[in-house]
Amino acid sequence: MSGRGDSEISETGEEQHAESAQDVEDLEDLEDPGDPEYVARRARWTAAGSGALLALAGLAAAVLRVTGSAPVLVPAAYAFGAGFCAFAAFLGSRGRTRRALWVLVAGVMVMALGDQFD
Repeated sequence: MSGRGDSEISETGEEQHAESAQDVEDLEDLEDPGDPEYVARRARWTAAGSGALLALAGLAAAVLRVTGSAPVLVPAAYAFGAGFCAFAAFLGSRGRTRRALWVLVAGVMVMALGDQFD
């Protein structure tokens, strides 16, 4: 006993089926790879995720190089490049994916340059 009257209950269940079919169509519209909003959302997630991942990798490399016998310039370059990558993650999360890509490339180049001094 749900407390609903008989007029509210569908005997064939067609109303529920129609609603679920509409939900499936709405879900397909949200995940359409050709939809510009979907493409932009994926670009934001990709830029933010890769920036965060490279920033963590750069920080880990800086910590490992500080504990080793590397010159001071090497961990500084890794930390500075990680800062660039963290900034790129921030830009990517705000929708500035092109700028985030270039900042991400610059951050990785700084880390690679620092690795050359080792």
